[in-house]
Amino acid sequence: MDRWNAMAQELAGVEGVVGVCLGGSRARGAHHPGSDVDLGLYYRAPLDTAALRRLAAELTGAEVEVTEPGGWGPWVDGGAWLSVDGQAVDWIFRDLDRVRRVWEQCAAGRFEIGVQPGHPLGVYSHAYAGELAMGRVLADPDGEVLALQEQVRVYPEALRRALIDARWEAGFIVAAARKGAARGDAFFVAGCLFRAIGVLVHALHAHERRWVVNEKGAVASAARLPSAPPDFALRAHALFAAVGTTPDELTAALDAADELIAEVCARLEA
Repeated sequence: MDRWNAMAQELAGVEGVVGVCLGGSRARGAHHPGSDVDLGLYYRAPLDTAALRRLAAELTGAEVEVTEPGGWGPWVDGGAWLSVDGQAVDWIFRDLDRVRRVWEQCAAGRFEIGVQPGHPLGVYSHAYAGELAMGRVLADPDGEVLALQEQVRVYPEALRRALIDARWEAGFIVAAARKGAARGDAFFVAGCLFRAIGVLVHALHAHERRWVVNEKGAVASAARLPSAPPDFALRAHALFAAVGTTPDELTAALDAADELIAEVCARLEA
């Protein structure tokens, strides 16, 4: 950890960087030796990306591509992928003022879902708050990041209610998928099933006041929650393993999805 603390201190000296936060599995203590080191660079424009490129070259011994803000899309923002002595290190930009605005929306019970390459479910805006809530602040010269982290660690009741209420979409989209099933449209049906399970995953996490920040491992995480039905992960994954291509097979998958949706909704209403 001393190594990443030292890197964080160097990053915090770059113009525009307000603070640095360790994220991902390493912040949660769920990492393995090969896990990437995710460092969130909370910045305020203008960000001196030229200085970041020079620092990256010093750390790696080679030229590293460091994007401008927004270079990785509207929600992931930008950053760099480094290899430091064989260890994968990701620098991930986060506009601190934007994170603060998103947090204010979350506290008021509002969220949005943004299109983002690499995120088939889309990026739920409250992921910004969740990243900070679950992260470990390594460098924060002015105390701004830590102050915001203290706020986001309390899951907003208004956001919890909004995400639970959004569960209606799961049943709605499965009903819509039945028209595609009748035509043997496996592509459309599979997409609807993915969306339906994603909605349930967010509702289950919200019910337990737990943050979920992306799709990876989200079904398994939801299955460990007290409000999840028995074998939630097994049943959810089975929908995709046997979705089929014929109208009968697709309809059977949708029937199984409806059963799972009904069980989740009943538990969320209890």
